[in-house]
Amino acid sequence: MREPIITHIRAYTVRGGGADYHDRDGGHWIDDHIATPMSQYPEFRASRRSFGIDVLGTLVVEVDASDGTQGFAVTTGGEIGAYIVEKHFARFVEGRRVTDIELIWDQLYKSSLFYGRKGIVLNAISGVDLALWDLLGKVRGEPVYHLIGGPVREEIQFYATGARPDLAQKMGFIGGKMPLHHAPVEGETGMRQNLEELAVMRGRVGADFWIMFDCWMSLDLEYATRFAQAAHEYGLKWIEEALPPDDYWGYASLRQSVPKGMLVAAGEHEATRWGFRLLLEMGCCDILQPDVGWCGGLTELIKISAMADEHKALVVPHGSSVYSYHFVITQHNSPFAEFLMMAPEADCVVPMFSPLLLDEPVPVNGRMKVPDRAGFGVRLNPDCARQRPHEH
Repeated sequence: MREPIITHIRAYTVRGGGADYHDRDGGHWIDDHIATPMSQYPEFRASRRSFGIDVLGTLVVEVDASDGTQGFAVTTGGEIGAYIVEKHFARFVEGRRVTDIELIWDQLYKSSLFYGRKGIVLNAISGVDLALWDLLGKVRGEPVYHLIGGPVREEIQFYATGARPDLAQKMGFIGGKMPLHHAPVEGETGMRQNLEELAVMRGRVGADFWIMFDCWMSLDLEYATRFAQAAHEYGLKWIEEALPPDDYWGYASLRQSVPKGMLVAAGEHEATRWGFRLLLEMGCCDILQPDVGWCGGLTELIKISAMADEHKALVVPHGSSVYSYHFVITQHNSPFAEFLMMAPEADCVVPMFSPLLLDEPVPVNGRMKVPDRAGFGVRLNPDCARQRPHEH
């Protein structure tokens, strides 16, 4: 029996939560005074939203099959991503069999080489790819993790990203990752305040709980090296995304300079197997952190993971809800996962992509069994208004 044919693809935008986790009301920990590449400019230092991190919004991609089955996925990309999906990518999707995921990915990527190999184009490719995996899982009546090899462990354990690792410890997480608040432009006073925050948190959680810092591309090599060496006294487990993502040479040097036992993590803003090949072959990091909604989708993430395995590197995807859970549960080199604490005060566990996704699972006591539901196992919330800014 022939597989169903993909009949339609549509792209929508959504505002207010969802995959764009910065698209939140004010007063949220994720939009606090956090070090960014824009911290050198005083007017953009107090808030990430002040320089436009939330301007795109969430992109929703829907695909229909000839048997009536519908798949979908969400990522960031907003109206620009929707335009690319509707006006360019639709021709490579409609009319294909639901199993033609590898062929479709190759055509999406090669047809857009002339205008994008990272960034918004890869977000759009990722959204289409994830929607196709969701569709195939629903056609087969199986969860996506069964389609890509099956689980290698009973459950996933998580670390929490948020402002309060001490609260995350009480909720059962294996570690807590804090945002770095002060950038190099804030001088030695900022350096001291960063280290003081780490020292206070270490005193609260004890010696064995993991503490990490997310530097969000905000440091230079000299500052990152000094900070890592000073932070070693307080047992910093890893330093994350310390440098701009294209500074592979800086990452290679940083990894050689951090204290023994401290890990370097990178790759949240990297894309495709070719970008991650550079990180691996140049010895840039110990932990790769691709975002499945930005790096090229699940099809590409599987290739990245296989390559990382050859280099004995861990793959711990950037927090992306169910789209990373179905991957992590199938991979030996993904021993734990990230959970973004989307409660404004990071004081309780709430679904990461709320309110857009329904049936979104959350960890309990820092652990989760991935639900045995078809596709990625979630539904779109009909109460979240969607706009279709472009049609083909």
